[in-house]
Amino acid sequence: MSFKGIALVTGAAQGIGRGVALRFADDGYTVAVNDLGSNSEKLDSLVDEIQNKGRASSKYIADVSLEGEVKDMVDQVVRDHGGLDVMVANAGIGGPIRLPFIETSAEQWDRVMSVNARGPFLCYKYAGLQMIKQGRGGRIIGASSFSGKQGVPTKAAYSASRFAVRGLTQVAAQEFGAHGITVNAYAPGLIDTPMGTLAAQDDWDVASLVSFLASAESQFITGQTISINGGIFFD
Repeated sequence: MSFKGIALVTGAAQGIGRGVALRFADDGYTVAVNDLGSNSEKLDSLVDEIQNKGRASSKYIADVSLEGEVKDMVDQVVRDHGGLDVMVANAGIGGPIRLPFIETSAEQWDRVMSVNARGPFLCYKYAGLQMIKQGRGGRIIGASSFSGKQGVPTKAAYSASRFAVRGLTQVAAQEFGAHGITVNAYAPGLIDTPMGTLAAQDDWDVASLVSFLASAESQFITGQTISINGGIFFD
């Protein structure tokens, strides 16, 4: 498999992010992986697995809700690997489970939005800046959800955060398009991961979609949030 470029996957220690990172290695990318410090050992194991596939890999500990850490992470990936061609803003949290709207605190709302909406905003921004600087185009891909297309009762903050990713994706796609950068998102149903165990499909299904969105064959697809939900609903 020929070298495809440099990809960065946030929230890669487990679940969908891990599946995407391994798929990128199979596709021929150098794969930079990110997560919080509490998942450092899982990242080490993932880096080893990617390197065993014959691909370069390295880990980056950063909180995607903190601007300075996201900027430093992107800068370090570029220093270590020579550029950035694909950003997958996958990191996210589930937030309160089955909490009625009127019982959701402002603090709970802010925490979910800081990771699930502010995080993708920062990842899109700093990946976009780097890709524009490089002048060779790129792919930016974010994590939405089926609950970012259809609001879910008792999941106010989570649904709102995933709806926000759709808006960010559409705006970034329009602004970055002139630079040859496509921006899309994926909206899974219930995936068999630590965040959702009632599986509509597994994380490899999502990894296959992300692989396509990162490929040259997807060059005319941008601004889209693509459902991959096993027919939970049609949009």
